[in-house]
Amino acid sequence: MSRRAATMTLTAVLIVALVCVAWLVPVPYAAMSPGPTANVLGEAEDHKPIIEIDGHRVYKTSGRLDLTTVAVSSPDQKLDLVSVLKGWLDPETAIVPYDYLYPGDPTPQQVEQRNAEAMQTSQQTAIAAALRQAGERVTPVVQVQAVVEKTPAVGKLRAGDTIVAVDGTRVTDREQVVELVGRHRPGEQVRFSIRRDGEPREVTITTTRAPDDPDRAFVGITPHNGFEFPFEVTVNLGQEIGGPSAGAMFALAIFDKLTPGALTGGQHIAGTGTIEPDGTIGPIGGIQQKIIGAREEGATTFLVPAANCADAVSADVDGIRLVKVETLDGAVKALERLAKDRDAKVPACAR
Repeated sequence: MSRRAATMTLTAVLIVALVCVAWLVPVPYAAMSPGPTANVLGEAEDHKPIIEIDGHRVYKTSGRLDLTTVAVSSPDQKLDLVSVLKGWLDPETAIVPYDYLYPGDPTPQQVEQRNAEAMQTSQQTAIAAALRQAGERVTPVVQVQAVVEKTPAVGKLRAGDTIVAVDGTRVTDREQVVELVGRHRPGEQVRFSIRRDGEPREVTITTTRAPDDPDRAFVGITPHNGFEFPFEVTVNLGQEIGGPSAGAMFALAIFDKLTPGALTGGQHIAGTGTIEPDGTIGPIGGIQQKIIGAREEGATTFLVPAANCADAVSADVDGIRLVKVETLDGAVKALERLAKDRDAKVPACAR
C-alpha cells in the first residue's frame, strides 16, 4: 500500500471513530414519554383506597378518574445524539432542553425531595378545594411543615403541628411566625401555642444562632400555610408519583366520594392539572404525553387545564374528547353534564 493510500485509510478510520464518539457524547437534552396512570377512585398497590375518608359519609361511585403522569429521563442521565434522534422520530416522545426539566442541575435526591414536597402540598390543597366545593368548612391555619435535624425544635415541635400563636400573638400566616421569632436574639426563649391532634399545648423553645446569620434567632422549623378540616381525608398515594399535577384529579375524586351519585356517570375519565385552595386549576408539563397515556389505558374523556389547550390539540390522538377546565367547579359541572349525556356540550379545547 502506498504512503498516500495508507494516510487516506488512517484518516477515514479516524473520521469514522470521531463520528462514532460524537454520537455518544452527552447532549443537554431530556426526554418525556407517556407514564403510568392511576384511578384515584380505586385502590393503591397496598389495596387501601387511594382516597380514604373518615368521619363523613362516603358515597358509592363508579367509573374511573385517572390521574396521568409523564416518564422523564433522570437528572443524572444525559442523553446522547442517538437517543435524541430516536426520541425525535418517536411520536410519543418529546425531547426538551435539559434545563426545562431540571433547572439548576439538581441531584436525583433533590428532585425526589422536591417532587415529594410538591405532591404533599397538592394533596392538601386538593382536600381544601374539594371540601369547599362540597360545602364543607375549611379553616386556614399555619402549620409546621418540617423540623430541621439537630435544632432546638427537635422533640418540641412536630411536622403537622398547628401554630396558633407565638409569644401570645395569634398567627394566620407563615410570615408572621418568621417575623415573631426573628424579633428575638439568639439564646432567648420563644413560646409557641400549638394544637396537636386536636389538643392545645404550650411549647417553649430556646433559640440558637441561624446557620446563615449568627445575629438571627433560629428554632429550626419550616412553617407553611395549611388547613384544618372537619374530618379526615387521606390520599394513599405519592411515594411512586411526585409533583403537583395530580391535584385536580385528587380534588374531583374527593368531591365524588363526598356527594351522592357517580360524577363520571360510569365513564372512563382522565385528566391533569394543579389545584389551588380556591379551586383554580393550573397548567402542567407534558400534556401531549399524558393524553397519549390516558388513551392507551382506555380513557374517552380528558380534562385539560385551559392554559394547556393549545398544546393538547396538537397531540396525535384519536378517540378521546378534550374538555377544557379552569376551575374545580367548572370541571364538576362539565362531568355532571357528560354523566347525563355523553354528547352534551361542554367547554372544549378547540382544534
